[in-house]
Amino acid sequence: MPILTSPLSAALGLEVSGVDLARASGDQLDAIHRAWEQSGLIIFRGQRLTNEELLAFSRRFGELDPPPVQENGRMSPAGYPDIYVVSNVRDEKGEPIGALGAGEAVWHTDMSYLETPPDASILYALEIPPHGGNTWFCGMQAACAALPADLRAAIAGRRIKHDGTYNSGGYLRQGVTPDDDPQRAPGAWHPAICRHPATGAAVLFLGRRRNSFIEGLDRAASEALLDRLWAHATGPDFTYEHRWQVGDLVMWDNRATMHRRDPFDPAARRVMHRTQIRGTRHPVAFPAA
Repeated sequence: MPILTSPLSAALGLEVSGVDLARASGDQLDAIHRAWEQSGLIIFRGQRLTNEELLAFSRRFGELDPPPVQENGRMSPAGYPDIYVVSNVRDEKGEPIGALGAGEAVWHTDMSYLETPPDASILYALEIPPHGGNTWFCGMQAACAALPADLRAAIAGRRIKHDGTYNSGGYLRQGVTPDDDPQRAPGAWHPAICRHPATGAAVLFLGRRRNSFIEGLDRAASEALLDRLWAHATGPDFTYEHRWQVGDLVMWDNRATMHRRDPFDPAARRVMHRTQIRGTRHPVAFPAA
């Protein structure tokens, strides 16, 4: 049976229907892979996956990465080291079962502080608060294509520092010494405009705002230019807001999107299981025109 798709927004994303991911055929999975590469973001509603089924689906897209080191270390369900728990819930001993709490998670690309960031992230909803906790995505291919000429010229051929000190919830990563000087802080340098390895398209690659720095500029000029870039990329023309339901599975392309999360009531429960697909190559600069 073929998959059915409908667009989420003008800038990115498809909702895929007509498929049970636990029993998807090879042809369906191939079509899902193509849809993900072309749209940057795909969502599936009403899934009922065990941990084993989530891992089996994830592995169809490549080798899995271990969870990132967050404020509480690597948080995984017992016996499933390739699954990362995103949650504000605490166990009977008062210990967190996951990472990122209930606060806002700022715009970011997953683990872009690595030399080879993950290709994809997959997030599956097990428990959802009644309000809040929505996830926003922005399409970096569309944002790049719409860059004003002067802004594109200002970053042509330049690299941006992607900080690894703090996670998207603002927490210091476990084992990292805090440093708000982007020249000294841990992280990786990536081209400001990259070529997507599957589509060949130009994509804006920003990472995360805190401790970011544009190579070859002084601090003040870098900050001013970054402010313009972020205001452009996260504008309403390039974003989609996802309102979660239990059973949603969302898969995004880290090479072509950024995302953020709204805060929610810390007394409510939110439990998500996440996997990520290991990166296959370093980000490559898109040739200047």
